[in-house]
Amino acid sequence: MSTVHVASGPVAPPRPAADIELRGVSRWYGNVVAVNDVTMSLTAGVTGLLGPNGAGKTTLLHMMAGFLAPSRGEVLVAGAPAWRNPAVYRHLGLVSEREAVHSFLTGWEFVLASARLHRLPQPEAAARRAIDLVEMADTQHRRIATYSKGMRQRTRVAAALVHDPQVLLLDEPFNGMDPRQRMHMMDLLHSMGAAGRTILFSSHILEEVEQLSGTVQVIVAGRLAASGDYRRIRRLMTNRPHVFTVSSSDDRALAVALMAEASVTGVELEAAGLTVRAADYGTFTRALPKIAHASGIRLRRVLPTDESLESVFSYLVAS
Repeated sequence: MSTVHVASGPVAPPRPAADIELRGVSRWYGNVVAVNDVTMSLTAGVTGLLGPNGAGKTTLLHMMAGFLAPSRGEVLVAGAPAWRNPAVYRHLGLVSEREAVHSFLTGWEFVLASARLHRLPQPEAAARRAIDLVEMADTQHRRIATYSKGMRQRTRVAAALVHDPQVLLLDEPFNGMDPRQRMHMMDLLHSMGAAGRTILFSSHILEEVEQLSGTVQVIVAGRLAASGDYRRIRRLMTNRPHVFTVSSSDDRALAVALMAEASVTGVELEAAGLTVRAADYGTFTRALPKIAHASGIRLRRVLPTDESLESVFSYLVAS
């Protein structure tokens, strides 16, 4: 992939091995613990911050961006504390989940204002390059109030990229984007990661992380539940035990037939039907209709009972 250049500027001093480092970081609000003893290091490439809603992803990003002070521990950006240190924004760009866009401005005016706030030597040139990167040149002179959510997202990404940051933090960046916009944004982030930037994006959608990131940090209830290669962590998710509720025309006969299936680890016969435990989701769901048909049994309901994101991620905590 080609190298991404957004804006020229002074040469940055040598950076430490980790562009972002968290050391035993916790954050609490009164008696509520939002982040609990998280340690991680982020270097060049694209990393997904994955977890269910309310897991603490936004709190972590806000501490990395210097918006929040850690209640305990250290958050370093380019080797310096993030909290009360505006200088970190020389290295860092942020796209928060909450939209903070003045709708009366045009897209061009918004991105240009960001370039001027960074005191870039050529703000107009930097704004043009950033807008071109996110494919918003054709609509840059329209007021942001007329933009779709996906267009506003791309404009906010342009504003975050205008000073050519080494580190880019994005909180749920694909919200509101159509499929073409999502693919273009993924290609852009891939290119930036390959060029040596450190990209961290949060998501609660497994497929987004799978398409974009080889490295993942999984957050559950404020804790770091898993960290490392996405494929290894995905296997943990896929290979966990699965529970199904099944009802049929003859639950007792189906229970007997299912016990002969290798992927089934347990069957309980209850008044409402069967509770079936399976070691492999795909194998069981393919085998169930064949077993029912061979036994002359009609399936009435097959419902996974543990497929919520919370249950998937919570399994990682116990693994």
